[in-house]
Amino acid sequence: MGEATVAAVDTNEKGGDERGDEGGQRQSVPGTDDGQPPERWHFFPGDPRSVGEDPDFRFTLANERTFLAWIRTALALAAGGLAAVTILDDFTGEEILGIGLLTLSFFTSATAYRRWALNERAMRLRQPLPASRLPLIMSVGVAIVAVLAAVLFALDVS
Repeated sequence: MGEATVAAVDTNEKGGDERGDEGGQRQSVPGTDDGQPPERWHFFPGDPRSVGEDPDFRFTLANERTFLAWIRTALALAAGGLAAVTILDDFTGEEILGIGLLTLSFFTSATAYRRWALNERAMRLRQPLPASRLPLIMSVGVAIVAVLAAVLFALDVS
């Protein structure tokens, strides 16, 4: 943390941080003195815009574009999953294929906000961006769905 950030943080009696805005009002901010998010942030991060300093707007906009790209990916997976279940009536295993795509879609959309929030928080606190397993999980998930579709297609043809 920079000197300006450290000077703007006061610890209250309950151990939480408070950060004041320019109007003199104080707002409760989840976090700890070491700059790490509390345990509950690991799955449900709060609004990261209440900590640290505003980063260069280009980085914030790039982070939002990445978030929207993950959401578009989730929508495409959901459309594919729904299409597999509804359109492929004569295809053996269409439910398995559709549910696999819908599960991958749910995971992607549920993880997209978390990834955006943790990246935004790290940029505001001038910390390194946290590592993400989402690209690896998406790659493996799509590969599994592709192999599953090929196997089901081969079984259906024979």
